[in-house]
Amino acid sequence: MIDWLQHAPMYPIAIPLIAGAAMLLLADKRRWTRAGIALVSNIAQLAAAILLLALADGAWGVWPNGVGVYLAGDWAAPFGIVLAVDRLSAIMLTLTAVLGLASLIYSLARWDRLGVHFHSLFQFLLMGLNGAFLTGDLFNLFVFFEVLLAASYGLILHGSGVARVSAGLQYIAVNLVASFLLLISIALIYGVTGTLNLADLAVRAGTLTGSGRLLFEAGAAVLGLAFLVKAGAWPLNFWLVRGYSAASAPVAAVFSVMTKVGIYALLRIGSLLLPTGAPAAFSLDWMFAAGLATLIFGSIGLVATQRLDQQVSYCVIISAGTLLTALGMPGVRLTGPALFYLISSVLTTGAFFMLVELVERTQTFGANVLAVTLDLFDLDDPETPNRSDDVVGVAIPAAMAFLGLAFVSCSLLVTGLPPLSGFVAKFSLLSAAVAEANSSPQPADAWILVAAVLAAGLAGIVALGRTGIRIFWGSDERTTPRLRVLEAGPVALLILLCVALVAAANPVSDYLDDAARSLDEPSLYIDAVMSAQPARAVGGH
Repeated sequence: MIDWLQHAPMYPIAIPLIAGAAMLLLADKRRWTRAGIALVSNIAQLAAAILLLALADGAWGVWPNGVGVYLAGDWAAPFGIVLAVDRLSAIMLTLTAVLGLASLIYSLARWDRLGVHFHSLFQFLLMGLNGAFLTGDLFNLFVFFEVLLAASYGLILHGSGVARVSAGLQYIAVNLVASFLLLISIALIYGVTGTLNLADLAVRAGTLTGSGRLLFEAGAAVLGLAFLVKAGAWPLNFWLVRGYSAASAPVAAVFSVMTKVGIYALLRIGSLLLPTGAPAAFSLDWMFAAGLATLIFGSIGLVATQRLDQQVSYCVIISAGTLLTALGMPGVRLTGPALFYLISSVLTTGAFFMLVELVERTQTFGANVLAVTLDLFDLDDPETPNRSDDVVGVAIPAAMAFLGLAFVSCSLLVTGLPPLSGFVAKFSLLSAAVAEANSSPQPADAWILVAAVLAAGLAGIVALGRTGIRIFWGSDERTTPRLRVLEAGPVALLILLCVALVAAANPVSDYLDDAARSLDEPSLYIDAVMSAQPARAVGGH
């Protein structure tokens, strides 16, 4: 095996770690040097994620079973730190890299200047996300959760302001409690099973009986509760709308993928525990009920609010509810379409959060907020190198036309109307649900899913249609904003990627279906992790 391919699973963690640490050594005045390092780091992360996508699909025969294992300390499982890559984790890494690159480019217009260490915090956030998708044991999952959360605490407060600080403190408090629950659950599980390696845990959990099994069930219940908080499930998502709405545009955009870390953890651990008799916290019935309640709550909130930033936050909740409900169905028929929906919804809400700020500039209130922000950070001083004309930039042609088309595109994607990827995702998901209903002896859950998803789409049409009319047609105080290519470009890029998903729907769906089938065969993951040998043993020294 080529050495650089052998270490490929480590790249998504090592690259942002090195870049973030290096930028801490640079003075604030070297802004463009730090920006250059951050861009190179994000592009390298994207390249590494694409490489892992190919390797997980059997490229070059490196991972014949589609699972790559990296022994970080060169100690075999379950004693050493293990990174494991399969199709699912590679998909999440690629999605994170794409969204991170778009958000980073957007931030270069002005947001990276409104505080210290923005780029380092951003890289550490990506490192935590990548590590959570790659880790093969519960303790390091907790560690990477804490890394991404610690970075997110700084990013959500980035830019100052009373509303941002107030929402940020609530966000910090809730996530600290969730982290405490996660640590308690890990301690309980380790005390009962004697292991935290996911593959080894899946083997030992099936052998537990009596009081040991009850303690394991209790630990798994607390673990599932912690993941639900991070996934934004009802009723544990009271912090999400306020926190995401108050965050700066590029930060809120990259936060779109953070709720999916909790869903990924539920899916990963649940798939490994199902064959051994999944504890109640990871049973399908429980996940279906939690997802349905979240979907209903998000739909009601979307219609009830008239603020666009809050509406996009409720779209994140609807996305989480749809995924939990679909993944709570038996079998893997809905898993592939659910992953397609996950990709489309993350790209859409990421673009939408960035678009919100641009749209607000068409309103007098939004322009006043921008002016206050510029004055607060001395960006309107003619003597400063970061003055407001550099921040606001030169007006691009047909700015209102771009904002209108982008708003319509994001609305179509969120509601699942044709012809963009949101329609393909929801159509494939509903088709799979109908097929499940026709073949299942108990079709009620599938029809409930169909009705809930259609109702959520209708709620999105009503809410976003009302908001669009008010912003673009019903305002007498609308002004034509001045946009920079650095701001409009990332929004357009994410929307175009959703268009590309439609063009490549067949190969993308095939890859996602393969990922779903691999989750249905946890023995592939378990065997790959438990059979991985240290390099010193293979080399004979």
